[in-house]
Amino acid sequence: KLEDMDAENREMSQTLSLKEGSIRSLQQQLEEKTHECSVVSRQLQQTLDDAQRQVDASMQRVLAKEKASQSRALELQNQLSRAKSELSQLQRSKEDMERRFHTQLQNMKERLDQSDSTNRSLQNYVQFLKTSYGNVFGDSLLAS
Repeated sequence: KLEDMDAENREMSQTLSLKEGSIRSLQQQLEEKTHECSVVSRQLQQTLDDAQRQVDASMQRVLAKEKASQSRALELQNQLSRAKSELSQLQRSKEDMERRFHTQLQNMKERLDQSDSTNRSLQNYVQFLKTSYGNVFGDSLLAS
């Protein structure tokens, strides 16, 4: 019985030694995997940090472009407003000049009509004088 127990004890001892070796091997593998995970985790964190920096830089460029675009749009709106104001002022000036031109044209027409009327009156008077002198002095003066 003692020999059986001794043999069984040796078997258990061998099994225990094998299991302890297996456990040591698994612990070593676990430590290696933990170390690999730690390295990969650091690499991943570094990659994430790099990506975040790139995103931040891209956002800054986009924001700068947007700000420049807004500034340009505001500048163009101001230019458009000034151009509209200038156009409106020029249109008013044009209308004012047209009114003055039409007024002057009307005045000149009236003066021309008055001048024509005066000329007709003078011509009629000259004709009357010719006729009167002709009647008074005869046709001989008209011939000379």
